[in-house]
Amino acid sequence: MKKAFVGVRLKRLREERQMTQQALASAIGLSLSYLNQIENNQRPLTVPVLLKLNAAFGIDVQLFSEDDEARLIADLREALTDPALGEPIALADMRELANAMPAVGRALVALHRRYRRALEQSAALAARFGDDRQDRTPDHTPSPVSTPFEEVRDFFYGKHNYIAELDEAAERIALEAELPVGNMAGALAQRLQTRHGIRVISGTPDDALRHFDREARVLRLSSRLHPGQQMFQMATQVAFLEQGQTIDRIVSEGALADEASRRLARIGLANYFAGALLLPYTAFRDRAEACRYDIDVLSQQFGVGFETTCHRLSTLQKPGARGVPFFFIRVDRAGNISKRQSATDFHFSRIGGTCPLWNVYEAFAQPQRILTQLARMPDERTYLWIARTVSHGQGGYHAPRKTFAIALGCDLQHAARVVYSDGLDLKNPAAATPIGAGCRICERDDCPQRAFPPVGKALHVDDTRSAFAPYGAN
Repeated sequence: MKKAFVGVRLKRLREERQMTQQALASAIGLSLSYLNQIENNQRPLTVPVLLKLNAAFGIDVQLFSEDDEARLIADLREALTDPALGEPIALADMRELANAMPAVGRALVALHRRYRRALEQSAALAARFGDDRQDRTPDHTPSPVSTPFEEVRDFFYGKHNYIAELDEAAERIALEAELPVGNMAGALAQRLQTRHGIRVISGTPDDALRHFDREARVLRLSSRLHPGQQMFQMATQVAFLEQGQTIDRIVSEGALADEASRRLARIGLANYFAGALLLPYTAFRDRAEACRYDIDVLSQQFGVGFETTCHRLSTLQKPGARGVPFFFIRVDRAGNISKRQSATDFHFSRIGGTCPLWNVYEAFAQPQRILTQLARMPDERTYLWIARTVSHGQGGYHAPRKTFAIALGCDLQHAARVVYSDGLDLKNPAAATPIGAGCRICERDDCPQRAFPPVGKALHVDDTRSAFAPYGAN
């Protein structure tokens, strides 16, 4: 175990319980001086001490996990490298802030996001009045438009992509109703009819996949849906009918900015419940472990698509029964991120796009084929990534189709549990492809795919020489 200096977190835990140092030391069988040294970061928090804390107070060991700290550091780097600050902040200072004063760090991140949101609102007003400079901030950097969609995406990201209340409710319903795994369509239609008086019929009045007529008590499903998609849409309707109060409460606690964001969050939570209902936690996790997370095998067993299976794999974070902590992402050919979920601390950049060396973009060149990659981030952490394209269409020769690339990744320490690691040299650091979170915050000065220089560093311009990398920075 890496040495963990978490004195501030331990002190905060003690103060929340209104305990003195002596009382806490006695409760966990430590000397007062030893506990004092831990709280002052003079000694690391060891595994035996952590287990004593868990035994005495039932504390989730994840409270002292470095994942949250790593996530906060990544967010701080994004906020504190903003050119508008006008002053470079050393990474060491960010690490110290995240470790010693995480609440202050989160406040800074929140302030920066509000600042960016204000700039984005200003740009939107400028566009409304015909100002063609609305895509620029006062420091002349691009200002992306903030949307409810992006806010809801961050809402799920902040919850580590696990919603215990909905997950547990979905599994309970699946067990009580004896819903047949992999073939729930008939059972779900029957449940809607008997419990809610709702008929399920084929055919929607427009291009909608699902249309619920409240007055007529009729749920219409598109005739173009596959059986797995039909099950998902019916499960989503069950979520709104049977978990509406729980969903509303979770949304109200999320401090979302406006009504549009709250409505979108409700749909996202209903979709989360639907996935949990079709793929009940315990059964799905057990089968995933048995087949070493083979996505195609799981898709066939549960009767759902590749994307739904990948998304569900990224949610297996129930305390005491966790699966591999996966990161999930969906992008289009232009690099736009439409889905971004993480059970742990992998940082997805909100600015500057993602890395072109990432295999998620190579997937478009090899449709429907699963690609594997060992990727190393600038902090030297290495990840296993798999990527594959998925397509959504309305049918017919002239009908438009949507094509995305799905990427699923995990830390190298979990890679051996995943079938896609077979044949890869997991012990050779040189086998990993160096990638970054995005050019604006990536520190790899010699990267051949760099699109523009990183923020926070002075641009090095030398007209007497040329190099393969288009930009240099001091």
